[in-house]
Amino acid sequence: MPSVWTKPADELHREYEANTEAFYRAAGRACAGELDRFMRSAALGLWRGSPAVTQSEVDAYNALYSRGRESPGTLLWELTGRVCSADAPLPPMFFWSLAERDAGAGRDNSRVFVRMVTNILLSLAAADGEISPAEAAYIADVQARLEAVCDSAGVKPGKRPLDPAEYVTARQPPFSGEAPRGRAGAPDAGAQASSPGAGAPGPGNAPRPTLEELMAELDGLIGLDEVKEEVKSLVNLMKVRKMRKEAGLPSPDISLHMVFTGNPGTGKTTVARLLGGLFAAVGALKTGQLVEVDRSGLVAGYVGQTAVKTAQAVSSALGGVLFIDEAYSLASGGENDFGREAVETLLKAMEDHRDELVVIAAGYSGPMERFIRSNPGLESRFNKYIHFPDYTPGELMGIFRLQCDKHGYVLSPEAGAALSARFEALYSARGERFGNGRAVRNIFEDAVSRQADRLSALENPSRDELMTLLPGDVMEE
Repeated sequence: MPSVWTKPADELHREYEANTEAFYRAAGRACAGELDRFMRSAALGLWRGSPAVTQSEVDAYNALYSRGRESPGTLLWELTGRVCSADAPLPPMFFWSLAERDAGAGRDNSRVFVRMVTNILLSLAAADGEISPAEAAYIADVQARLEAVCDSAGVKPGKRPLDPAEYVTARQPPFSGEAPRGRAGAPDAGAQASSPGAGAPGPGNAPRPTLEELMAELDGLIGLDEVKEEVKSLVNLMKVRKMRKEAGLPSPDISLHMVFTGNPGTGKTTVARLLGGLFAAVGALKTGQLVEVDRSGLVAGYVGQTAVKTAQAVSSALGGVLFIDEAYSLASGGENDFGREAVETLLKAMEDHRDELVVIAAGYSGPMERFIRSNPGLESRFNKYIHFPDYTPGELMGIFRLQCDKHGYVLSPEAGAALSARFEALYSARGERFGNGRAVRNIFEDAVSRQADRLSALENPSRDELMTLLPGDVMEE
């Protein structure tokens, strides 16, 4: 049956504006641009669970702008492409700061934000008249990510957001043919396994990349010089360890479990994937696949289920790397939280499968330090730390140019100078949760959208015009 959350686009915009204005009165308007981008990103991930992407979703997407800001003006073909490649968004950087301020002042504005996001996402899910189970599961995952930030910061409990599962009206399969991309862990929940060498070579399987190819890919990453040296040192250690064994020499047991710290968008997942392939190439791991999970991929909602869910995630990662993003959220819910059960199950698996599994726990530096200190078992098993620094302005520019090369765009000299100045300003004003590569991706997508708006007024733009980004395309709104 049709959903009660379905609204025309103009009504949705009025509701969005009313909700955001109420939030800005409490939290300030400085976050308006970031909030709008977060909600649009959340909408893209949400509609991967929709049975189709239609003009209704386009109109709803274009209604997501705060008072005084421009409507996105996205077209159907653009939205469809973005939905197909969407990931579940991380909590926005301003939200972390808000939660910390709430905890210090005894307020719950961040909890109010979670309820606001839930209501808006329910309306977006119902843009086509129905809310699917996949869409409801996605909204619940976004809720859990935001609530974990509040819990980690110590924000006082507030009114619980609505349960999206109560508003499911349709059972259609998702548009993308799969669940929306969260980072759920168990194989039956859509765990992501990606790898150089995810499985042995054979019919239907591409051959694994060689050690030299993987090293070349590592060297080709922009920046991360110290990270690259750390990775190469680990690979050399495993190569020599293998040679000692083959020569009949004793080799001490080595724990390869490690902690990746740093802000979002600094390449932690990319390096984890390469590390799995490199370890497989030197014989330290059997297959080297990467299985990426977060709290929702390990923790269940009922007693006894978390251990099973965590064990499934571990099982899917055997022979490779289990990458736990925002790992500190496993210790954010107090004494009775099921996250503690997940941690205990992980600790046992890390010991039982030390020769066939590498666990990498990742997240912001401060919360990760507190997480590791929260359990003596974590301190003893995670003895290798690699920090991923923020990208410099020059490195951010390099990432942007790579995006241009990949998608067939070029920067005019004037646009290059304007963008370079913008990255300098972003870097100078960065906070501890600077977006790095993800910020570059957002700027690139905004530039492409502005270029499309500009070129739509031309009757027959040339090939050069279709490729070239001008200063107005890359400047901040």
